[in-house]
Amino acid sequence: MAKQRSRRRRGPRLLDLPGIWLGQHLQSAMATLRRLLETPLPTGMTVAVIGISLALPAALYVLADNLRTMAGGWDQTAAISLFLQYETNDGDANRVAADLRGWPEIAQVQMITREKALDEFRALGGFEEALEQLKNNPLPVVLAIYPRTEHSPPAQLETLQTKLLELPEVDFARMDTLWLQRFQAILDLIQTGVLLLGGLLGMGVLLIVGNTIRLEILNRRIEIEIMELVGATAAFIRRPFLYAGAWYGLLGGLTAWLLVTLAILLLQGPVSRLASLYRSEFPLSGLGLSAMGIILMGSVLLGLVGSWIAVNRHLRGAEPG
Repeated sequence: MAKQRSRRRRGPRLLDLPGIWLGQHLQSAMATLRRLLETPLPTGMTVAVIGISLALPAALYVLADNLRTMAGGWDQTAAISLFLQYETNDGDANRVAADLRGWPEIAQVQMITREKALDEFRALGGFEEALEQLKNNPLPVVLAIYPRTEHSPPAQLETLQTKLLELPEVDFARMDTLWLQRFQAILDLIQTGVLLLGGLLGMGVLLIVGNTIRLEILNRRIEIEIMELVGATAAFIRRPFLYAGAWYGLLGGLTAWLLVTLAILLLQGPVSRLASLYRSEFPLSGLGLSAMGIILMGSVLLGLVGSWIAVNRHLRGAEPG
């Protein structure tokens, strides 16, 4: 009996310490969440501001991602459209196309006959009456030129276009990828703007969380002094404030995800109607699992850092003397 009593007085075993530590942190985290929920209005306002701050760069990221997806389908268009002389028939056009397929700069040549071009033009709609008045097909044969990857830069495409214009069967040529390259440059600019805006708004989130935690520390000053008097450590005093910052960040990240998802749902209808006018479909894509995880982890990290700065600033000397 004496041995059993001595074992009980020794306290918890070493193997039990991790479980006790996790239990204390879980208890502190849940107590902090309950405290935040007891004041729904100020908590909701802080979470809403954080969510809106994070939703703005997230929405721009989704916009750029959808535009890049849309441009991905445009990459399949021909780099150069070669319009042959009107007198060139299909046989001569086939011969020219066969010769061009042997050029080292060209990966693929697709011939669009007059009939196919007229059918595509008719499928656009709105020109039925004008087409009925035509006695002959006025469209020439077109060769769609797809260059090899190493010859895709604009400077080499211009050189290839100049070389193609020297062919006697060619009337004129049109480069179809310049606008796409400009569009890609605009998307790169938007992506850089998203990073800059995200950085600025991230600093704003740090200030919001830091100021909120500072006010919480001031409101609980008497409680903190009592905890110091009874021998509470600085880590124990700081713990609920750090968890409060993490909760603010997590709830703000979830709010940002909800706002972006709601915006996508509201925009899907108008985008679908616009795409139907061009006889196509374009479903909007939202935040994927990876992007959502980055937003949530980033928002929690911002909340922790903001609260850590405020706690270290206003609770210096919390160690009992």
